[in-house]
Amino acid sequence: MALIVPPSNEKKRVKVYELKNNDWFDRGTGFCTGRIINDESKIYVESEDSPERLLLETKITKDDGYQKQQDTLIVWTETSGIDMALSFQEAEGCATIWDFVSQVQQQLLSLGGPDDALSDDAMESFAKPLVLPQPEIGNLDDIEHAMRGIASTPQGRDALAKFVISEDYIRKLIPLVEMAEDLESLKDLHWLCNIMKMLILLNDSQIIDHIVNEEVVFGVIGALEYDPDFPNHKANHRRYLKDNSRYKEVLSIADPNITRKIHATWRLTYLKDVVLARILDDPTFGVLNSLIFFNQVDIISHLQNNPGYLEQLFGIIDNPTADIKRKRDAVGFIQSCCAIAKSLQVTPRATLYTNFINHGLLRVITFAILNKEASIRVAGTDILVAMIDHDPAMVRAYIYKAINEKKTPLTETLIELLLVEVDLGVKAQAADAIKVLLEPQPTQPPQQQPQSQPQQQPPQAQSQEAIARQTGEFLSKHFYDNSASKLFQPLKDLEKRETLNDITFHEVQLFNHLVEIIIYLSRTHQFRSKYYIFSEDISSRIAQLLSAPQKHLKLTALKFFRQCIGLQDEYYNRQIMQKNHFAPILNIVYETMPRDNLLNSACLELFEYIKRENIKQLIEHLVETFRSKLQEITYVDTFESLLHRYEQMQGFNPDADTTLFSNDSTSTPNRTPNVNGNQRWQGVKEMDAVEEAYFNTSDDEDEPLPKAVLSKAAKMNGVTTSPMLKSLVDYPDDDEDSMDTTPPEPEELGTKPELEPSPMLQTPPPERLSEKRRREEDNDEDELGKLSSTKRRNSGSSASNTGSAAGHNTLKRKKGFKNDRDSPTNGPSAKKIEISLSAKKAVSEAGSKGDDGG
Repeated sequence: MALIVPPSNEKKRVKVYELKNNDWFDRGTGFCTGRIINDESKIYVESEDSPERLLLETKITKDDGYQKQQDTLIVWTETSGIDMALSFQEAEGCATIWDFVSQVQQQLLSLGGPDDALSDDAMESFAKPLVLPQPEIGNLDDIEHAMRGIASTPQGRDALAKFVISEDYIRKLIPLVEMAEDLESLKDLHWLCNIMKMLILLNDSQIIDHIVNEEVVFGVIGALEYDPDFPNHKANHRRYLKDNSRYKEVLSIADPNITRKIHATWRLTYLKDVVLARILDDPTFGVLNSLIFFNQVDIISHLQNNPGYLEQLFGIIDNPTADIKRKRDAVGFIQSCCAIAKSLQVTPRATLYTNFINHGLLRVITFAILNKEASIRVAGTDILVAMIDHDPAMVRAYIYKAINEKKTPLTETLIELLLVEVDLGVKAQAADAIKVLLEPQPTQPPQQQPQSQPQQQPPQAQSQEAIARQTGEFLSKHFYDNSASKLFQPLKDLEKRETLNDITFHEVQLFNHLVEIIIYLSRTHQFRSKYYIFSEDISSRIAQLLSAPQKHLKLTALKFFRQCIGLQDEYYNRQIMQKNHFAPILNIVYETMPRDNLLNSACLELFEYIKRENIKQLIEHLVETFRSKLQEITYVDTFESLLHRYEQMQGFNPDADTTLFSNDSTSTPNRTPNVNGNQRWQGVKEMDAVEEAYFNTSDDEDEPLPKAVLSKAAKMNGVTTSPMLKSLVDYPDDDEDSMDTTPPEPEELGTKPELEPSPMLQTPPPERLSEKRRREEDNDEDELGKLSSTKRRNSGSSASNTGSAAGHNTLKRKKGFKNDRDSPTNGPSAKKIEISLSAKKAVSEAGSKGDDGG
C-alpha cells in the first residue's frame, strides 16, 4: 500500500445518499477525503455542520462494484448489501476521489492479498459448494429457496449467474415446463415462473441474451405465463411469438447473424414491454435497452454497408409488376428502419436518411401517402414525420429541388392528403407536417469579423442566408401563389353556404386543421399571410365558423381572432371592425352566458385582453357599435369596464373652446402645457363688438405725443417698465436695426434739453386720458387687452411692446392695431414710433419730428 499516493488534504464538498426502500435517502452534506491508515484505504465524509461527526467511513475493496456516473456521482454497494452514493459539488473533486479508488483497487488486485470482499479464489471456493440440485418436478421449491438465499448478496448474485451459464441450467429447466403442464401441476408451474423471474432479474446480459435464443425462449416464456400473482389467469405469450405471419421478410438477408439479431430484438422488445413490464427494476430495464440498442445498430450498419440490398428494396416500389402486398411489406420495412433510427445517434441517423433519400425515399413517401390502403398511408406519414423530426431543412431542400425541376413537390402531396384523408390520425400528421415545412428560416445576424478580414463571411452564415433566400422564394412564388389557393379552397367555399347546420364530421376536422394552419401562418409569416388573408377575405370565412353547432370548431375560430387581436396590428384590427366580426362573438356570449363554460370563458378572455391592453381603436368600435348589447351583459364586469374605459377616453379630450384668453390673469401666455393638446390649435379668440369698435375709432387723442409726455402718462396710468411687460418671446423684426424695443431709462428722458412744445400738448391733460383708459379697462378684464390698449394710446413703441408681450397668440389683434396705425390717414405719424436710447440722438430727432408735426 506504500505505492498509493493519498489525495490532497483539500476537502471536497459532497452529499451522502443511502438507498432505502428503492428511494435515495440523504444522510447529509459534508466534506470528503481519502486516507490511508494502517495500510487500509478508506473514504471519510465529515459533517459540514459538526466536523467531529462522520457521515461516512467506508473501506475501499477490490470489488468492481464502484461506478462513476456522469461527472459528479460515485455509486457502490457496501459489503453489507447497502447501496451508497456520493454526489460531489464539483466534478474536480469527484475525479480526485475516483482516481484514489481506482488506484487502491488496482493495488489490491496486483497484490492479491486478503480482503474483506471475496477475491477470485474465494469466489471460486464459494462457487464449488454452490451446487444446485438437478432440476426435477419434485424439488423445484428447494431450487427456488436456494436461489433466493444466494441472490440476497451481490457476491452471491455473481456466483449464481456464473453457475447458471457454466452449467447451462436454464436449458435443464425447460423440459419441466412441458411436464408440469401435462401433469396440470399449477404449483410446480408457479415455482418455475419464480425461478425464471429470479434468473432474469440477476441483471446479467449473458443470461438475458441466452434466454431469447430460438431453442430456449419459448420454454422461458411458457413458464412466465403462469404468474403466481395471478393464479387464476394464464397468458398466451407463446402463441403470439410463434405466429410466423408477424415475421415478414421482404428480401432475404444473406447473413444469418443479422437475421438472428432481428428476431432477438423483437423478442427482447416483447419481453420488456409485455411480459416483464410489471416486475422490471431499473438495472434490468437498462440491460434490456442496451441489448436492443446494440442489435439495432448492427442491423442498420449491415443495411447501409450493403448498397445492393437497398437498391432491391426501393426498386420494389418503382416496379410496376410487383403486387401491392409486396409493396406494402417494403413500406413497412422502411418504416421499421426509420423507427429504429430514432434511437441512434445523430451521425449514423443522418447517414441512414441520406442513403435512403439517395435511393428514392421521397418516391416511397409519395407512393405511400397517396395509396388507397389506410395501412400504407399510415406507414408513409410515419416515415415522413420521422424524417422531418430528424432534419426539416433537409426535407425543404428536396422540396426546393423538386420545384426547380418542375416536379410535384412534397407539400402538394401533403395538401392533397390533408384534403381527402378520412383517417383522423393521418390527417393530423399531415397538418403538422405542413406547418413544419412552412416554417420560415430566420436570418441569423452576421457575425462580426476581425478587421483583417472584413470582406470574408463564414460558410455557415452563407448557408443560412441561402436557406433563408430559398425559403422566401418558396413561400412567395410557390405556396402563396399556387398551393395556398388549393389548401384553403374548402374555407373559401363556405361563402356559398347559407348555414352550417349540415356540416359533416370530416368537414369539421378539416376546417379545424385549416384554421390552425392559418393561425400558425399569421404568427410566423406576418407580412405574406396578412396580404393573403386580406385579399382572399379569409377572416370572413372563419367568422362563419362561429355559427357552427360544434363547440370545438367555434373555439378554433375564436382562437384565430384572439391571435389577430393579440398581434396588435392595425390592419387586423381594421379588418375586424370593417367586417363586423365582433357581432358573432357577442352572440356566442349571449348564447352561453352565464354558464361559464370553456367557450364563454374564451370570449370573455378576448374582451378582457382588449380592455387590459387598452386597444383604443377596438374599444371605441365596440362601444359605439354595440353599446346596448354591452350594457345588457352584467354577470361579469368586463363590459362595464369597457364602457367606463370608453367614457374615460372621451373625457380626456381637452375642451375645444379653451384658448389663451381663458387662462387666469396670473398665468403667462406660453405656459400652456400642451400647445396642441389632443386637438388642432383653435387660433386667437375673436374680438367682441366693443373691442372692435374701440380699435377702429380714431379721434384727436390718437395724435402722437412727445416721448417725455408719453413716459409720464404711462407712469400715471400704471404702465411701468417692469420686467412683467417685457416681451415673452423674442420674435425677430423686419427692421431690427431701426427698431429698438428696450424701454428708455427715466434718467435719459429727464435729461433731454430744449424740447419745444408740440401742438399736441394743447390736447387735454394726461389725467383725462388716464380716466378714459380706466373706464375702458373696467369693461375689459383681459390683462393683455389692457396692455395693448394702453400702449397704443401712448406711442407706437408701446404698441410694439404690447405685440411682443402678447406673443404669437395675439397676432390677430396686433395685426388690426398695426393696420389702423398704418392707414393713409395716420401714415406720417407712423414714423414717430422710433425711440433711441442716445440722449443726443433723441434731442435731434425730437426737434426734426416736432417740425414735421407742426
